[in-house]
Amino acid sequence: MDTAKPRLRTGLNYVKTTLLLGAMTALLVLLGGRLGGQTGLVMGFSLALLMNVSSYWWSHKIVLAMHHAQEADPREVPWLFEIVDRLRQRAGIPMPRVYLIDEDAPNAFATGRNPAHAVVAVTTGLLRLLGRQELEGVLAHELGHIRNRDILIMSVAATLAGAVQMIGTMLHWGALLGFGRRESDDRGGGLEMLVWAIVAPLIAVIVQLWISRTREYAADAEGARLAGSAHGLASALRRLESANQRIPSPHRPASAHLYIVAPLSGGGMGRLFATHPPIAERIARLEALGF
Repeated sequence: MDTAKPRLRTGLNYVKTTLLLGAMTALLVLLGGRLGGQTGLVMGFSLALLMNVSSYWWSHKIVLAMHHAQEADPREVPWLFEIVDRLRQRAGIPMPRVYLIDEDAPNAFATGRNPAHAVVAVTTGLLRLLGRQELEGVLAHELGHIRNRDILIMSVAATLAGAVQMIGTMLHWGALLGFGRRESDDRGGGLEMLVWAIVAPLIAVIVQLWISRTREYAADAEGARLAGSAHGLASALRRLESANQRIPSPHRPASAHLYIVAPLSGGGMGRLFATHPPIAERIARLEALGF
């Protein structure tokens, strides 16, 4: 198996992760300095350092905790482990840990620091909805993310996007309650906090969009190759899109980009900020593979 492309992807993703962590550090230091002077600078840098370390080493654990995921027991779902094990052998990667999320909305994602510390998580709704060939296609897609070394940057982005949104909420309430106003600038501090409260969630969206939508196309193609057919995944995408429009899913915008199908949908401006490419286009590309 040619290892040149995986090594190149690994290098590029580490560069992107470093840039993402650096941007988050700069944002927090800037916020701290503008809202708290020298003390704020120190606090902002300390918070950024803590978040950077935790998001790199424990982002997958944070993501799994966000979704209340529980590690699956191979004795209870042996067929699920059999599918994952067979596909991961084809991909030439270590066996990932398998987690279940007790949710009716059918979906799945992969996370982890690298293939040696990878996790595949699926909802119970997914297992109930899909047939075996469709489930193989979805799991192969997620293993494609692992093999393509996408999981680190995607997991870090989910953690940081959640943190930025939390900061935005804190700033919003701080502005409403009058925090951030200094005696030398009583009129400007609260307004500045309000501006940042609006800007911070937009930054979170940009972070997710920066995690290129082309990763989904690449994982679709890789998944089709691992499964030996594009039909199962194409059929699964159709059913997942329809089901996620009907079945409510917990509101977790910070991790929307992780899923195989975005749990948040909408038209108009929502399409502009969509974390996934259109399902119809993904299906068309899969069908064009010809197998």
